[in-house]
Amino acid sequence: MAKVNTKSSGSQEKLLDLVEVQQKTKSFFDHNQSKISVVGGGILLLLAAFLAYQFLYKMPRQKRAVEQMMVAQQQFEKDSFKIALTNPGGGYPGFLDIMDTYSGTKAANLARYYSGLCYLHLGQYDAAIEYLKDYSANDAVTAITRLGSIGDAYSEKKDFKTAADYYAQAISAGNNELLTPYYIKKLGQLDLFQKDNAKALEQFKSLKEKFPLSPEATDIDKYIAKAGGTE
Repeated sequence: MAKVNTKSSGSQEKLLDLVEVQQKTKSFFDHNQSKISVVGGGILLLLAAFLAYQFLYKMPRQKRAVEQMMVAQQQFEKDSFKIALTNPGGGYPGFLDIMDTYSGTKAANLARYYSGLCYLHLGQYDAAIEYLKDYSANDAVTAITRLGSIGDAYSEKKDFKTAADYYAQAISAGNNELLTPYYIKKLGQLDLFQKDNAKALEQFKSLKEKFPLSPEATDIDKYIAKAGGTE
């Protein structure tokens, strides 16, 4: 009796299965070709619309907004906060107009951040809180300063509990060598002002341990002593 070549039989079965799959696939496309063409055409149309929106509308608006905002940023750097908000000069728009005219762009979002800081410096704390809360931080630095600045606004409003919460959020938002120790010390000073020496001491010791070379740490032993700790 001849032996059956099981290896050859298995290969033939796999080949038959593959042929069957190919035939079924071809049959499916033959019967649904019109539907597939419609769906494919719809996808291409959506893709074309998306690319047109991105490259012909959104990107040019962003570029234009950045160019228009430069003068307001220059005024901000000169501490001319009220001028930067509304009329920076030379026919250029202020931060508030940038937000309205170029809404939806990254530049408009950044203008919202600048507006919040301007209002903070101008002593209009509710407006500062509103704009800073609406700003979507896209980088590590403004993610920290946004929260810390909201804390400053609440502190000026004498809402020290909320201020402390935002300072704590600023500390947790990132490990920045300049900003993190700044807000740790600020939170410790606020705790000390509220006579919560235990919390203040915790912040001051954390600053000394984690950021011993920071400018905020130069006189930290004095604050540790004020909070009742030992140097």
